[in-house]
Amino acid sequence: MTSTAEQMRSWRGPAVLSFGFRPFFLGAGLWAAGVMALWVLMLTGALSLPTGFDPVSWHAHEFLFGYLAAVIAGFMLTAVPNWTGRLPIVGWPLASLAALWLLGRVAVLVSAGVSPMAVALMDLAMPVVLGAVMLREIVAGKNWRNLIVLVMLAVFALGNGLFHWEAARGDYAAQGYGLRVGLAAVVMMIAVIGGRIIPSFTRNWLARRGPGRLPVPPMQRFDKLALLLLLGALGMWVARPDGLATGGALVVAGACHAMRLARWAGDRTGAEPLVWVLHLAYAFVPLGALAIGLEGLSSGIFGMAAVQHLWMAGAAGLMTLAVMTRATLGHTGRALTAGRGTVAIYLALVVSVLARLAAGVLPAEAGMLHALSGAAWIGAFGGFAVLYGPLMLRQKPAKTIPAA
Repeated sequence: MTSTAEQMRSWRGPAVLSFGFRPFFLGAGLWAAGVMALWVLMLTGALSLPTGFDPVSWHAHEFLFGYLAAVIAGFMLTAVPNWTGRLPIVGWPLASLAALWLLGRVAVLVSAGVSPMAVALMDLAMPVVLGAVMLREIVAGKNWRNLIVLVMLAVFALGNGLFHWEAARGDYAAQGYGLRVGLAAVVMMIAVIGGRIIPSFTRNWLARRGPGRLPVPPMQRFDKLALLLLLGALGMWVARPDGLATGGALVVAGACHAMRLARWAGDRTGAEPLVWVLHLAYAFVPLGALAIGLEGLSSGIFGMAAVQHLWMAGAAGLMTLAVMTRATLGHTGRALTAGRGTVAIYLALVVSVLARLAAGVLPAEAGMLHALSGAAWIGAFGGFAVLYGPLMLRQKPAKTIPAA
């Protein structure tokens, strides 16, 4: 039987099509930076895009359902072969999936001149095809425990479909059901998958450094309870985001996930950014739940749009950046350690999140803070594309990553 490595080596086409993470992580980084640059130009009035979405809804959609769809695809196409023991998708089938993702981005960008149904179908094509392919692989490999990931992918795609439906009706989709369903699915993905990989990666790294406290093994009884509480709170938030009961449920879920994170020995990981960034990214899950919950329980000081970015840009943005950098290093034969450039893009993203949050309480400085947030975001994902793009485009790993 052909092994994964043998199939990758047998591919004679472009290196970027030799493994699933390569085209999708590179495309995700470029798109995240590009969308933010276009958004900043739109805010200044220097640019008007031919999209059928209002500007804020286009901005929200293209991060949540554009950028994150690419990262999810790259992660699943790389992880599922490891989960199932089956061969990865490489070559032209992989190129076809990447082309479907790009088709969706172009369709939404020029949607003012296309029927809403056609735009939705083109945008949903990639996640639907990806889900079908991954279902085939998981069933063939009898890897039943990971069917939950496909369920979350299906909910994510459902959110995208609802977003298109709301936008076509003329609703403000940036604050609609579709966005909340999609974001809830992403937060659960981070909670479930992060709850597996963060304690595992942390334990492996700490074990090499000698004796000391190690993370609690993943998926203990407390973890399952915390996940159920978060699932319930997210369901309430989707249905009634401003309800008092929703606020209380989110606060309880946030406290439980803060306790869950504390059990993973993140305080011992300061010497390796590739490890501590995972803990920092996960911290935005409870922070977002607490902040959104408190906004719902009171008049709030930040505003719901600002605190929502703790999940969208903080948890989702930083966790995906952390996973993309780690996976790229590992699958291109580099040492699993972060250099100065990698640390810089992590910190730039944190600055982006904090600046956007501060804009909610400093209205007089909101323009400057929005600009700072956008610039830091572009620096983070543009920096990722510059530092890690060459690795995804080369077949054989080089000995070093310049300035990474």
